[in-house]
Amino acid sequence: MDTGFEADLITLVDDEGQEHEFEIIDELDNDDGHFMALVPTQQDPEEFSADAETYYIFEVIEEDGEEQLQEVEDDELLDKLADIFETRFNEAYYDEPEN
Repeated sequence: MDTGFEADLITLVDDEGQEHEFEIIDELDNDDGHFMALVPTQQDPEEFSADAETYYIFEVIEEDGEEQLQEVEDDELLDKLADIFETRFNEAYYDEPEN
């Protein structure tokens, strides 16, 4: 049975030139910009750990006509975005519908 679900994956290259694959778990547009919440994909089931709940927030910017991701360096903005994303995660995955 084909469920039709495919993860939105993105590959990022770090400063040392190593590639890292992430899944886009949420996107947000607000007055501060366009942001993505990403989680690393698990290539090896034995690597699955408590860090599995870790996600990263990047800002989507346009540079030379192409979308680029950059780290959010403003701690206050990062905290604000983390609160928004976590509220959305909780509503989507943990809140039970009211009867």
